Amino acid sequence: MEPQTGVEDGPAVRPECWCCGTLEDPAQFVRLGNHPEVTICTRCAHWVSKQAGGIEDRSRTGLVVAARDRLRRLRSSVIQHGWHRNRLIGRPLRWIGKHTP
Repeated sequence: MEPQTGVEDGPAVRPECWCCGTLEDPAQFVRLGNHPEVTICTRCAHWVSKQAGGIEDRSRTGLVVAARDRLRRLRSSVIQHGWHRNRLIGRPLRWIGKHTP
């Protein structure tokens, strides 16, 4: 019987999004700089980016900031009513939401 000289590697584990729990290809995840063990899927990374923009806008004023706030309120209302899941208007609403602040 030979002694074991190293740690055996376990089965390869697909990373899981820390936000929503999605299992995807490791290349499709965003990793946090100082914490590479934290992985976030691209969908959640976009959401986090939008949330960060909202936090930054709290300390700003102006017409553009007011317009972005209105868009955020409109997006919240669409999600509250579930219109983004509608068969007819859901896809265009999701596209608009993806391309607006």
